[in-house]
Amino acid sequence: MRLPRFLMPKTVVSAHCDLPCGVYDPAQARIEAESVKAIQEKYQANTDPEFRTRAILIKEQRAELVKHHLWVLWTDYFKAPHFEKYPQLHQLFNEATKLAGAAGAKGSLDPAVGDQLLAKIEEISKIFWETKQA
Repeated sequence: MRLPRFLMPKTVVSAHCDLPCGVYDPAQARIEAESVKAIQEKYQANTDPEFRTRAILIKEQRAELVKHHLWVLWTDYFKAPHFEKYPQLHQLFNEATKLAGAAGAKGSLDPAVGDQLLAKIEEISKIFWETKQA
């Protein structure tokens, strides 16, 4: 079926992302990861069972938010040209989300795991800001 000429769009546009790119920032994941690490440290310093139970619950919620923010960057911000220029990017996101998940910070009370997660987010952040400069 053919559309009449007057129904055809006058201008065709394309966009890099579904919203203006300014809404994306790895700082959101970093802030939540910093919370995870701080909770891991507080857990280690406190022996009160009720405090520890609350700390675990909050840490797991924050770790889930880290994964969410990373997934948004991975799936919504970064596009094929970024992955071509930075071939390690998929691996970085995979490692970072695993470090935020059950096998990482979500399932660990060791602040060293929080540090590992923050390091991966920092690597992603460097690439993100390089792409924003381009």
